[in-house]
Amino acid sequence: MHSCSERRMMTVIWSLCLIFCLSNSILAIAKDLCLPDQRDALLEFKNEFYVQEFDPHMKCEKATETWRNKTDCCSWNRVSCDPKTGKVVELDLMSSCLNGPLRSNSSLFRLQHLQSLELSSNNISGILPDSIGNLKYLRSLSFRTCHLFGKIPSSLGSLSYLTHLDLSYNDFTSEGPDSGGNLNRLTDLQLVLLNLSSVTWIDLGSNQLKGRGIVDFSIFLHLKSLCSLDLSYLNTRSMVDLSFFSHLMSLDELDLSGINLKISSTLSFPSATGTLILASCNIVEFPKFLENQTSLFYLDISANHIEGQVPEWLWRLPTLSFVNIAQNSFSGELPMLPNSIYSFIASDNQFSGEIPRTVCELVSLNTLVLSNNKFSGSIPRCFENFKTISILHLRNNSLSGVFPKEIISETLTSLDVGHNWLSGQLPKSLIKCTDLEFLNVEDNRINDKFPFWLRSLSNLQILVLRSNEFYGPIFSLEDSLSFPKLRIFDISENHFTGVLPSDYFAGWSAMSSVVDIFDTTPQVHILGVFQGYYHNSVVLTNKGLNMELVGSGFTIYKTIDVSGNRLEGDIPESIGILKELIVLNMSNNAFTGHIPPSLSNLSNLQSLDLSQNRLSGSIPPELGKLTFLEWMNFSYNRLEGPIPQATQIQSQNSSSFAENPGLCGAPFLNKCGGEEEEEEEATKQEEDEDEEKEEKNQVFSWIAAAIGYVPGVFCGLTIAHILTS
Repeated sequence: MHSCSERRMMTVIWSLCLIFCLSNSILAIAKDLCLPDQRDALLEFKNEFYVQEFDPHMKCEKATETWRNKTDCCSWNRVSCDPKTGKVVELDLMSSCLNGPLRSNSSLFRLQHLQSLELSSNNISGILPDSIGNLKYLRSLSFRTCHLFGKIPSSLGSLSYLTHLDLSYNDFTSEGPDSGGNLNRLTDLQLVLLNLSSVTWIDLGSNQLKGRGIVDFSIFLHLKSLCSLDLSYLNTRSMVDLSFFSHLMSLDELDLSGINLKISSTLSFPSATGTLILASCNIVEFPKFLENQTSLFYLDISANHIEGQVPEWLWRLPTLSFVNIAQNSFSGELPMLPNSIYSFIASDNQFSGEIPRTVCELVSLNTLVLSNNKFSGSIPRCFENFKTISILHLRNNSLSGVFPKEIISETLTSLDVGHNWLSGQLPKSLIKCTDLEFLNVEDNRINDKFPFWLRSLSNLQILVLRSNEFYGPIFSLEDSLSFPKLRIFDISENHFTGVLPSDYFAGWSAMSSVVDIFDTTPQVHILGVFQGYYHNSVVLTNKGLNMELVGSGFTIYKTIDVSGNRLEGDIPESIGILKELIVLNMSNNAFTGHIPPSLSNLSNLQSLDLSQNRLSGSIPPELGKLTFLEWMNFSYNRLEGPIPQATQIQSQNSSSFAENPGLCGAPFLNKCGGEEEEEEEATKQEEDEDEEKEEKNQVFSWIAAAIGYVPGVFCGLTIAHILTS
C-alpha cells in the first residue's frame, strides 16, 4: 500500500508526463506563421527611421524596437497577418516615435497585401510618395498629423478598395487625388487644415461620407480661385445656406445635389456661374437668384418640391442650353423654349395640354423628355422638322391619334412613346434611323404586322412592342431575323401567331456570347467628369413580377418575353445558344412538343416561365444544373413523369407544377410508380452504411487505445522505478 504522499507524487508525475507528451506534439507541428519576405520587409522598414520622442507634449511608444530577426513577425507588436497566407495585412504604428521621410522605394511598399496602414502622429516629414498607390488592397489609410507637405499623390485615386482615408493636419497644398480616381467605396474622408488657397477644383461628390452629421461649409470661403466645386451627396444633416458660396467669384461649376439647402429670396450669386446642379435639395420655390445668372449654361433642379409654373424669365437667359426640371410638381402648359436649348428634361411633373408646335422650331434640340405628365392630343407632325434630336421620350401621357408616319430624325438613338393611346402602324420611316438603339412603344393601340424591317437596324439593343395589337407571324422565310446587339426583346400581350423554326435565334449574337455593350446614353462634361444626364427605363416581367429597369441595368439584363400570344409548334432548339439570357418568358401561348434539353445551356438564366402552353413529355433533369435559376413555372401544360429532384427545381412552390396531371413526386404528395421500392432500398442501404461505419469507429477506437498504451506503459515503468528506488 502506498501512502497518501506517494499517491500525490504519482498524480503529479502522471500530469507531467501528459503535459510533456502534449507539448512535444504541439512543438512538432508548430512553425512561424510569418513569411521570410514579409519579415525582411518589416525589418528594413524599421531601419528606415530613427526612433525618438519628438514632441514633449505627446507620448509615443517605441513599438518597432521590439521587432527581432528570427522570430515570428506575425507576433510582433502592432503587426497582424492573414492566418491562412502569413501575409502582413495590418500595420498600426500610430504614435510609434518614427522620425524621417517615407522614401519612394521604401520596403513598406513590398507589403503588397496590406489592408490597413496606420502611421498617424509620427514625424514622417516630407512628401507622400506616389508609390503609396502600390498598396492596392488598402482599405484604411491614415497619415494624420505627420508633418507631410506638397501635393497629395494622384496614385491614391487608384486604391479602389479604400473606405477610410485620413490625411488631416498636414501641410498638403492640393485638393486630393485627381477627380477621386476609383475611390467609389470611400465612406470616410478627413482632409482638415489643408492649404487650399490656390485650388481651382474640388470634387468630393458621390462618396456618401460617414461621420459628417454637421459640416462647416465656411471652410470653403477663402478659396478665392475655386472654379469647380462638387459636394454632392455628402450624407450630411446640415442645413446649408447657399449664400456661403456667393463669395466665390471665380466659381463656374457647382454641384450641391443631395444637400438640404436654404435659399434666400434676396440671394445674389456670382454671375459667372455656368453650371448649377441643385438636385434633391428640398427646394420648394423656384430660385429667384437665377434670373441674374446671365452665364448659366447648365441647370439641374430636378427631384425637388417646386410647384406652379416655370417662370418665363428663365427662358430669357441667353446661354441656357441644358435644363433638367424633372421630378417636381410643375404644372400648366409646356413653356416656350428658347432656340439655345439643347436638352430639356421635364419628366415626372404635372404639365398638361397639347405639345406645342413651337417645339419643332428648336433647331438645336438633342434631348426632349416629357414622360410621366398629363399631355394630351396627338404627336405633332412637325416633329419631322427635328434634324438633330437623339432622345425623344413621351412615355406615360395621354397622347392619342395615329402614330406619325413621317421620319422624326435620322439621328434618333432612343424613342419611347409607351403607355399612351397611339394607334395606326409603326412608322416604317424609322428604318432610316440607323443609330437607333432603344425602341419602346408598349401599351398603346398600334395595329400592325411584325416589323421585320427592324432587322436592318444593326445597333438596336432594346425592342419593346408589348401590350398592343400587333398580329401575324414573327417568322418569314423572306425576312429572317438577325439582331446582333439585341438584349431585350419583349413582344408579349399581342396577337402574334405561327411556328418558329428550330434556328430562329441563330443570329442573336449579344445574347449568345459575352459582348461588351455599354449604356450609350448621351453624356455631358460637367464638373470635370463625364456624367449621364438621363437614363432609359423599361418595365419587364421577371420571376412572375413586373420590375422597372433603369440606366445601367440595361447593360446587365438580357431577356426574351413572347408571352401572351398565339405562337405554336416546338420551342426552337436554338434557344439553347443564348447562353447570356437571364429571363425567358414563353408562357400563355400554344407551344407543343417537349421542353428542349438545350435550355440547360443557359447557365445565366434566373427566371424561366413556360406555363399555360401545351407542352408534353418530362421536365428535363438537365435543368437542375442551372445554379442561377431562382424561379420557374411549368404549370398548365401536359407534362408527365417524375419532377427532377435537383435542388433548384425542388425549391419551387408546388404551384409551379400545377395542372400537369401526369407529373408526380415532390413537391407533390403523389409518388411516382416504383418510388416506394426505391425508398425501401435506399433505407436498407443507409442502414448497412451506418453499421459499417460503426464497425470502423470501433476499429479506430482500438487503434487509438493501442497508440496511447505505449507512452502509458513507459510513464508507468518510470514511476515504478522512482518509487522502488
